[in-house]
Amino acid sequence: MTDNILLLVEKCSHCLSYYDIDTGERLASIQLPDFPHEFVIDSQERYAYIGHYGVETSGHLGFGGTQIFQVDIARRELARTIDIAPFNRLHGMQMDAQDRLYALSEDRAQLVVLDHPATDTAPRRAVSTGGIKSHLFALTRDGQTAYAMNLLSHTVTKIRPHDATAAPVACAPGEKPEGYALSEDEKTLYVTCRWSNTLCAIDTATMQVKYQAPSRDDATRLYLYRDGRLVVTNYGARSLSIVDPATLQETAHVQMDARAIALSFHPTRPIAFVSQDNDLLGYFHMETLQFERFVPTQREPDVSRVLSRSHA
Repeated sequence: MTDNILLLVEKCSHCLSYYDIDTGERLASIQLPDFPHEFVIDSQERYAYIGHYGVETSGHLGFGGTQIFQVDIARRELARTIDIAPFNRLHGMQMDAQDRLYALSEDRAQLVVLDHPATDTAPRRAVSTGGIKSHLFALTRDGQTAYAMNLLSHTVTKIRPHDATAAPVACAPGEKPEGYALSEDEKTLYVTCRWSNTLCAIDTATMQVKYQAPSRDDATRLYLYRDGRLVVTNYGARSLSIVDPATLQETAHVQMDARAIALSFHPTRPIAFVSQDNDLLGYFHMETLQFERFVPTQREPDVSRVLSRSHA
């Protein structure tokens, strides 16, 4: 059966787990060093690549990790570990249409590229983000442009991962930009600013804010659903917001019993899988805008991804 396996990082249980979407059963867990975080999957769903952040949250001190964990999805095992020291506190992770891997070192504020991650043993290139405490980043499909969310310089910077001669271009959208979503045409970058309690839309060509709107308390992450709607996780408000991308105005608000940490969308069903800080995974229906059920997880469920092929 396809579309029935969810991969889920359980950050404080220090593992990547496989869940049966239909039954909610945890099928397997791959133990990893402490505090793995963001992960991506290659286009063939052969490998998952997980960054070793190495500390619990962005507010925790510590050197963090310097490794990328390469997981064999079908075998359900850690295939190998790629150490990319001195790049540390690896957080944001992305892959482009050519399956090149991009890892963001929060501490060094540098973006690292592995051109052939299945076999590379070291980075092929790295560029500075031009910001401070670079936490997450958006990436264009061709991999030529990235947009870094810089928590302490309060900037979003446009960088060229394959051209170190191109200087970063900065935009100051508000305080502590973190969540992001790149529009389908890649012309607009939507951003949450956690300390300003604002949402903004940035023109990617000019790096200027086109429009903005107030958000709920501590809007943390931002996701673009396939019908164009934006979903915002409001960490402070313990809720989800459905937002119109054309205006950034809230069209629906869903109160929750816990804080939403991250979410992912099912590729064919109208379901969002919402990781919560009470160690539950919520199944949120994108048409009824209600939670259908909750599945217990291990400690601190975080980033997830539905597999589109059979990996029994």
